[in-house]
Amino acid sequence: MIYFLGKMLHPKFEQFSYLRLVDYISARSIGAALTAIILTLIITPIFIRYLHRKGLVDQIRETGISSSSDKAGTPAMGGAIVVGCVMVSCLLWCNLLNPFLMTVLLGMVWFGAIGLMDDTAKTRAKSGDRGLSESRKLMLQGAYAALLALYLISPYSPLPHSQLGAFWVPFMKTPLFNSLWLYPLIVFFFVLVVGNSVNITDGLDGLAIVPSVFVLGVLGVFGYLLGNRIWAGYLNYPLIPGTGELAVFSSAFAGAGIGFLWFNAYPAQIFMGDTGALAIGGCMATLSVVLKQEALFLILGGLFLAEVASSQIQDKIGIKWLGRRIFLRAPLHHAMQHKGLAETKVVIRLWIASGILALTALATLKLR
Repeated sequence: MIYFLGKMLHPKFEQFSYLRLVDYISARSIGAALTAIILTLIITPIFIRYLHRKGLVDQIRETGISSSSDKAGTPAMGGAIVVGCVMVSCLLWCNLLNPFLMTVLLGMVWFGAIGLMDDTAKTRAKSGDRGLSESRKLMLQGAYAALLALYLISPYSPLPHSQLGAFWVPFMKTPLFNSLWLYPLIVFFFVLVVGNSVNITDGLDGLAIVPSVFVLGVLGVFGYLLGNRIWAGYLNYPLIPGTGELAVFSSAFAGAGIGFLWFNAYPAQIFMGDTGALAIGGCMATLSVVLKQEALFLILGGLFLAEVASSQIQDKIGIKWLGRRIFLRAPLHHAMQHKGLAETKVVIRLWIASGILALTALATLKLR
């Protein structure tokens, strides 16, 4: 709204010349971040009281960790605040005609809607194990992943034609391959894995939101640079016109994430629930794909992938195939707790690890 208002007024009226700031991604990014954090700080306490009145509190699952029982009764579905504040901030500060932005917003809303259905089902059943079935969630997520993969190689794709099937790897100056049949398969499985990674990681107070801000912040930097002809050429990256708008989206998310952390830090007053965890995973996966940074996520999202790997190895290989545990606990954060580390120490150490991975991912910009 502010973006379009500025575009309409400042060329015609001298008194609105200050609105020329909407032409600058940096100015709109700052505005989006501040808007999102202020909205989150204002709305979250109201939403917490509403959830308490309605009895929409978290349904604790048995994890084998004694501290998990202390969290019973904490309001869930807090991720709806993050999603809502990001949407409002984007409505004010973003160019809503940008196809990259709309694709990422669709990913966030689609996965967030799946999470909301899951949270609602758990609340009604008063059980953390009785939400949407795994097969139904995967079916809904797979439908989005398939549509995204097909859209990005179609004639309607916002990507340059030369980049439709390109798969880029850090440190390489040319794509590893360019294939219109292999690349969509990679996108499909990548979206499913990354889309669920935040949900698996979100097991301790404040654990998932800070690494999510790191990941989306770095991807926002990549979006700005890849959409800028000068920077893309200097860094030897393919120019993808229009991705600069994703920097504004990432800033809005960073603001909402920081505001949410105010209430989600230990001891949490509210949980993001599957609504937030899946929404963040969905936009994180979509953002990586439209920026052609799927391989970079192996570094940037290393914490999330480690959480997914430990959980799936334990459940699918250990318990289902071998009939025994491979790890003492899974996913990774529960294994650290099992060794006697306090929850806050586990969370802060994993934040540090995620920050190091984010800096390493940024370093790949120059190491080509």
